[in-house]
Formats: sequence, C-alpha cells, structure tokens
Amino acid sequence: MTAVPPQPLRWERREPPLPAAAVAATGAAALAALAAATRARLADGISLRAAADAATLLVLGEPEDLPWADGARYLAWEAGALVPTTARPHPATTLWRDALAPDPTTRLALLPDAALVFTPPTAAPDRAALARLAAPTGTAPGGLG
Repeated sequence: MTAVPPQPLRWERREPPLPAAAVAATGAAALAALAAATRARLADGISLRAAADAATLLVLGEPEDLPWADGARYLAWEAGALVPTTARPHPATTLWRDALAPDPTTRLALLPDAALVFTPPTAAPDRAALARLAAPTGTAPGGLG
C-alpha cells in the first residue's frame, strides 16, 4: 500500500453563500462573546444546541436563531460536514470528512484555523457552562449539553 501525502487545506471563495446552520468561535475574545450571545438567545426562549471545549464553542440552530458575536464564523452543512458559509474547502469536503470523522456518530466542522470533530449535541447547552465560557478566563471542560 502506498501512503498518499497529506494535502494542505486551502479555501476558495463561495458565491452565493450557503445558509448558516451553526456558528463557531475560537480564541478567548470570540469564544466569550459567542457564549454570552448564546446565553442571551437561550434566555429569549430560542432553541439551540452546542458543543465546546476550553478553546472552541460551536452553536447549532436554525439560521434565524443563531447568535451573533464579533469574531465568530458562520458555518453551513456541506457533504455531512460544517464549513464556512462563504468558503469552499479544497480538497473537497467529503475527503476531509472521510479522513477526519469517518465514525458515523461524529461530525466534522472545518474552520480556517481548526478542524473540529464532535458528537452532535442533542440537548440545550448548560447555561452555567456558558457563563464560565463568557468569563474572560472561563473554561468549560467537557460538554455543554
């Protein structure tokens, strides 16, 4: 068997954008802003799901229900993975999904600065965990839902 050398992930502009299905934040400031915005949307009775670790927050929901936060990126479903709404990964999304998240119980989110493999959340996010993420030095080990 011959190993295929890994391909670098490149991005091409996508027009028109895909409809948003999720929003993700990496980095302390964007993560805190998205956690706070998600808490506010939940307080308004909006139904959202989320997955997180200490460095990333991923919020899923209907396009009109997703929170807005400075520095966060909106993602859309393409070939069973989440990708930026305005960018197309190259090589193709299916190749990245098959390589990084072949287990049918997991999903993949490709970001310009990260590839996230996660278990699809089924419950509403824990508001206390979101509050910890919204704090300037907050972390939320484990999941949110």
